[in-house]
Amino acid sequence: MSTPRHAGRLPDLRPLDRLSSIKIKLGVLVTVTVTLAAFITWIGLYNHFGPTRTLPIAIAVSVVMVQVLAHGMTAPLREMRAAARAMAEGDYSQRVRATSRDEVGQLAEAFNTMAQDLEQVDTLRREMVANVSHELRTPVAALRAQLENMVDGVSEPDTPALEAALAQTERLGRLVTYLLDLSRIEAGAVGLEVTEVPLAEFLEDAAAGVRPVAAEKDVTFSVAVDPSGLTVPADAERLHQVVANLLHNAVRHSPGGGEVQLAARRGGGFVVIDVVDQGPGIPPAHRQQVFERFHRGNAPAQTGQTSTGGTGLGLAIVRWAVELHGGQIQVADSPTGCVMRVSLPAQRRRAATVEA
Repeated sequence: MSTPRHAGRLPDLRPLDRLSSIKIKLGVLVTVTVTLAAFITWIGLYNHFGPTRTLPIAIAVSVVMVQVLAHGMTAPLREMRAAARAMAEGDYSQRVRATSRDEVGQLAEAFNTMAQDLEQVDTLRREMVANVSHELRTPVAALRAQLENMVDGVSEPDTPALEAALAQTERLGRLVTYLLDLSRIEAGAVGLEVTEVPLAEFLEDAAAGVRPVAAEKDVTFSVAVDPSGLTVPADAERLHQVVANLLHNAVRHSPGGGEVQLAARRGGGFVVIDVVDQGPGIPPAHRQQVFERFHRGNAPAQTGQTSTGGTGLGLAIVRWAVELHGGQIQVADSPTGCVMRVSLPAQRRRAATVEA
């Protein structure tokens, strides 16, 4: 973080910073200069210098005092101007020295907050471009190599080869879907088609869709819904997106031969859906960060990265979809493994849109 150079030749003196209002500062400025001019005039007349010499000296000293006091009052504005020019050229590291307590100081603090947010957004954007480029390149390169081998006759287009190519295509499809959903989040309001979703059948179908991936690690699923006829008012497509993401994440961090549990119940006016795995879990310090966009940690087990391949989009989109329903998602406390808890309102909301 850096601070813009101070404009002008005067030192960065800010004697009026303790005053809490720009109006008070202006009053003090006028009072000090008028008093100083009157005092110098009185001294000159007392010593018989005459007005021709006393008046110019009083004016000159008053102008210097105004420059000293006004320079400190307007210093944050000059710094903001320099920082804004730097930000226009792509440098978001500039900050303003916000020491005064008046309106200008408050503006400087708001400017620093804005600059910090813009710097973070720019950093996330750069990381997203790099991460997404890497994630797109890997399946594209693998798919191209497989197809070239088939075309050149190196390998036969048999079932295993086609399944491998299909897996790479599905990976690309998931990443593109995440990016499209992210663009919808940035666009603003998104509509929901809310119906009563029977959770027993819904969760069984969601688990069935992930079983081919889970079979590679010999991970099994169990579904428990209490009561068995429990329903939840939700958009079935968006809710499937939530559960599928959480299941892929659970399978990814589960040990070989482990079990992922899906449980649904009523509680406190909400329908609660738990996705429980037997993995290493998520440390408390990371439990809020895992839902941030583009969040990437040092280890998948500690960051809860999803099946996007490390772009940090999956759980951010899960949180968006849950909040779109008026619900909440959190990492619940558990002695072992990880419990991702989704709480959705048990009663249908009138409004079916939300601003992202």
